[in-house]
Amino acid sequence: MKLKNAVKTLTCGAAALALLTAASAAFAQSAPIRILVGFPPGGSTDVIARHLAVGLQHELNRTVVVENRAGAGGQIAAQALKGSRPDGLTLFLSNSHTVSMIPLTLINPGFEIKDFTPVGLVAVNPDVFAINPAVVGAPTAGLRDFANWAKANPGKGNVGVPAPASAPDFAVGVISNALGTDLKSVPYRGDGPVAQDLVAGQIAAGIGSVGAMLQFAKAGKVHIAAVNGTQRLALLPDVPTYAEQGVTGYEEVIFTAMFAPAGTPTDLVQTYSAAISKIVKSPDFIEKLSALGISAQSSTPAELGDRVAKTNRAWTTMVKNAGYKPM
Repeated sequence: MKLKNAVKTLTCGAAALALLTAASAAFAQSAPIRILVGFPPGGSTDVIARHLAVGLQHELNRTVVVENRAGAGGQIAAQALKGSRPDGLTLFLSNSHTVSMIPLTLINPGFEIKDFTPVGLVAVNPDVFAINPAVVGAPTAGLRDFANWAKANPGKGNVGVPAPASAPDFAVGVISNALGTDLKSVPYRGDGPVAQDLVAGQIAAGIGSVGAMLQFAKAGKVHIAAVNGTQRLALLPDVPTYAEQGVTGYEEVIFTAMFAPAGTPTDLVQTYSAAISKIVKSPDFIEKLSALGISAQSSTPAELGDRVAKTNRAWTTMVKNAGYKPM
């Protein structure tokens, strides 16, 4: 009798476990997918995330919501992803500053790249070096012209950058050393304020996204002198790269990509990656990002992993050469 009761108990337990597992699977299929964004609503990363959310809802036939966890350059959202279950319900749309630069410049960022699973590349966003022609006195000054002007005007070679301890912040030192001049990085909170102060003549030059600078360049208020990356932009075919002007070591372009928590099942990652790639390659998505001065670009999870590793190597060298000590 005891054996019979024990068997009955085990059978009931197995049935209950099966029901619980089925219920969990059903919940995972019906619960909304969250896309974490580490910046406030209205910024470029947020806008990209919302375009993606619409596309993913259509491709996956699932509710997809954008959740802003703004603060600390994306660090708060990155920590939230690390703490999420790897069940496919939480994704993270991040730029390369968060996943590659923050771990190099903070002693304890609260996450490591190994805490994330690459899903797919979404966009690349080259930045540009812009000069106020009224301040410098040359309507089409290049990098070397600006360097010569800075030498002749000690203390005035200030270059605005979107954030402290960012790739553009360290790039000012790279440019200064390559051209033999003394340029000073002036960190802001975002490239919007950089562009505003550049136009107002508060700073002589600034580094920011194409989207932040292009409208002012078209109006003749700033001159775009250089673009980072290994080739010129189709949008700015007459603007040379840094390397073309003798500045090497700043070729890595800021990218935006999707990540999932480490341990997310491979089949889910592949499903999401395929859906994202289809969206990113669509004419509508390409047009929407182009309006922001951003280039849509897709990848496989493995290709994104390789890109992150390459960016980490390049930026490790840049941070080390700057003599920067993590805080």
